[in-house]
Amino acid sequence: MADQSRVGTDWNAEELDAIVADYFAMLADEIAGRPYVKSHHNAALRERIGRTAGSVERKHMNISAVLVELGLPTIDGYKPFSNFQEALGRTIERYLLQHPDALGGDAFTPRWRQDAPVLSVSGLADMPAIFVDDGPPPPGAPRAPRPAGLERLVRKFDPVARDFRNRSLGKAGEALIVDFERRRLEALERKDLASKVRWVAQEDGDGAGYDIHSFDRLGNDRLIEVKTTQGARSTPFFVTRNELSLAHERPEHFRLYRLYEVAKGPRLFKLKPPLEEAVTLETETWRARVG
Repeated sequence: MADQSRVGTDWNAEELDAIVADYFAMLADEIAGRPYVKSHHNAALRERIGRTAGSVERKHMNISAVLVELGLPTIDGYKPFSNFQEALGRTIERYLLQHPDALGGDAFTPRWRQDAPVLSVSGLADMPAIFVDDGPPPPGAPRAPRPAGLERLVRKFDPVARDFRNRSLGKAGEALIVDFERRRLEALERKDLASKVRWVAQEDGDGAGYDIHSFDRLGNDRLIEVKTTQGARSTPFFVTRNELSLAHERPEHFRLYRLYEVAKGPRLFKLKPPLEEAVTLETETWRARVG
C-alpha cells in the first residue's frame, strides 16, 4: 500500500537504487526476448518502497529520458519524461559504474548477436529484418541546454565516443547492411549486382571513407558509411574528415546509413550529401601540431 506521506516528495537514495535496478532488469529481459510483466514489477516496487503506481510509472519514464541522452536502449512503453530530480542521474551513474555491461556488454547483447560478437558474411542468413524510416528533418533551432548534472553525466558516458570505440557493435551493424543491400538488389531482380556487394571495411580495412560498396538498380556505385548505435534515433554520431571529404567529392554516390535501436530491433534511416542539410555538424576534436 502506498504511503500517503510520501506523495509529492522526492525519492530517497534507497528508492532510486531500487527502481533503477528494476528498470535495467526489465530492459535486459526485453532485449533478450524473455517475457516479463511491467505491472508485476510495478506492484513489487510499490510493496517494497510504498510509492503509488503512478509515481513508479513516471519514475520509469524519467529513467528512459536519461538513457536516451546516454545513447542506451529503453523499455518499450516507458516514453521518456524529462522532468526528473537530479539525484536520479547520480543513481544511474552509480549503477553504470557498478554494472559496466549495461553500457553495451554481454548483458545487453541483442538476440541476433549473442552467438556472434563480430559477425562474418557467412552468418548473414540469420540477420533480422531492418525497419527503414525517413531521415531526420533539417536542422532546426539549437536544442535547449541540458541541466548541468545531466550534461556532466552525458560527458562521462559519452554515447558518441562509446559507439565509435565499440568495434564489435560497428562491425555487426556493417554486416547487417551488407545483408540488407544484397537482399535489396535481389528484390530489384539484380542478383548480378547483389553478388558484387563488398564489405570494404572488413576486406580492405578502414580508411576508404566508407564501409560497403554497393549499387543502385542501374549499377551505379553506392558508397555506404554505416553508423550504428543501441540508442535512439536522436543519438549523435561521429563523422570523420575522410568521410565528409568523400561525401563532398562523390555526392551522387556517397550515402550514410544510420542504424539505431539495434539491441531490440534494428531501424535505419539514410542520409545523402550535402550532409550539412540533414544534420548539424559540430567541431569535436582538433589536430594539434607542435612547432
